[in-house]
Amino acid sequence: MARRRALGVLAVAVLVLLAGCSGAVSDAPAATDQGSATTEAANTTTTEATTTAAETPNGTLSVHFINVGQGSSILVVGPENETMLIDTGDWSDDGEIVLDYLRAHDVERLDYLVTSHADADHIGGHEAVIDYFETAGDGVGAAYDPGIASSSQTYEEYLDAVEGHDVPLFQTRAGDEIPLENASVDVLAPPEDRLAGGDRNENSVVLRVEFGQSTFLLPGDGEAASERYLAEEYGAGLNATVLSAGHHGSQSSSTAEFLDVAAPKVAVISSAYDSQYGHPHEDVLQRFGERSIRTYWTATHGNVELASNGSAVTVATQRDAPTDPLDLRDGDPIEPGSGDDVEVRTVVPASGTATAPDGGTTIEPSTTDTATTESTTTATTTGEAGGLAVAEIHADAAGNDNENLNDEYVVFENTGSEALDLGGWTVSDEADHTYTFPSGFTLDAGDQVTLHTGSGEDSATDLYWGSGSAVWNNAGDTIVVETDTGTTVVEESY
Repeated sequence: MARRRALGVLAVAVLVLLAGCSGAVSDAPAATDQGSATTEAANTTTTEATTTAAETPNGTLSVHFINVGQGSSILVVGPENETMLIDTGDWSDDGEIVLDYLRAHDVERLDYLVTSHADADHIGGHEAVIDYFETAGDGVGAAYDPGIASSSQTYEEYLDAVEGHDVPLFQTRAGDEIPLENASVDVLAPPEDRLAGGDRNENSVVLRVEFGQSTFLLPGDGEAASERYLAEEYGAGLNATVLSAGHHGSQSSSTAEFLDVAAPKVAVISSAYDSQYGHPHEDVLQRFGERSIRTYWTATHGNVELASNGSAVTVATQRDAPTDPLDLRDGDPIEPGSGDDVEVRTVVPASGTATAPDGGTTIEPSTTDTATTESTTTATTTGEAGGLAVAEIHADAAGNDNENLNDEYVVFENTGSEALDLGGWTVSDEADHTYTFPSGFTLDAGDQVTLHTGSGEDSATDLYWGSGSAVWNNAGDTIVVETDTGTTVVEESY
């Protein structure tokens, strides 16, 4: 059983005083060596990424960014159906949007309720959520809090609900873990010594959720001081498949140094469409754009649901809106609490070779121009294996490769006598950029399909990688195709 350490921080004493339940608050269980492929990233200073890849686990882990307007609420459902709710949105709707969402997803119990910090746009529904699950559901297993109190009525009501229903309340710090079964949830911040003089935002609880090769980095409202601490303490150990943009996309968060070490493939921003604070800030969107980070915004995409099978993450949203960060505001607003169903938009490899989960059939269109230009010199090869051949390589697009991505392409041909089911097969280069064929995609005997580097609408003859930058090296590269079981069927150099 994980131990609980003694209290000894003034802020926690205040927390106990406000709660009126002295002795009810404990420090969170410390991280152990079990259940985490990157536990050292939460316990020791490191500047290098872990090099051992996690084996593909069983089951699915899902992370839901709930559209609560100008606020934040994230639901994590583990592979064993344990639930973790991080924040509950703004005080103005008293948790109704979050509760409606949880009921619609048949959540009957909250195993873990995490308070990233005490601001009212993050704990607005805490009291209502605790009351509901303790009276009409199967309870709340434990609550986690950074221990920096607020004098707001919203915060006092949350603590009153904790006391009234006798919910275990843990103070949590860097080095702790939340024991989500068959997944890893490490607490990376705040450190024992408060950052920025105890500022609530800068001392947000920062979680890194890991499942197989996929990682989700959830930094609350952490700003420059928190991100500087994370970058210095963990370095490339922060590596994230998906990043929740800090402080709703505030200018003081998602700093260049932080993004460079975390290197996310996808970012999700939770804020209102007409945010009075100007969220997300244009500087943040510019930094995302410079790094080709596919970006989702709850204000235009609605609820964003990500499902990982350990090697790839399927992204589903309520609305199909731009994901190019610089075009994000071109999407139409969607009302918080909208009940529209989500649809799969894209499948993102976690790292290296990835197999798309069942149902991941659609590569998301974006605002990238799909028009092609007149062909320049191409290279033709005859290498083939298993009936699949590289018929043409067009690595040098007309003009600037990065501005004409769909004129960079590879043509594959089925030279065999039977149809090939390419669903889940992967295409990669020497730099380990990886594309996964959509589930169910079939190439008939004698047919060709062109894989464009940029974005567009998939068809029987044209597929789109969805990359934000050029993939194929003009000076020479190697095309590798592997089956969904990892067998290499094409390895063609040019």
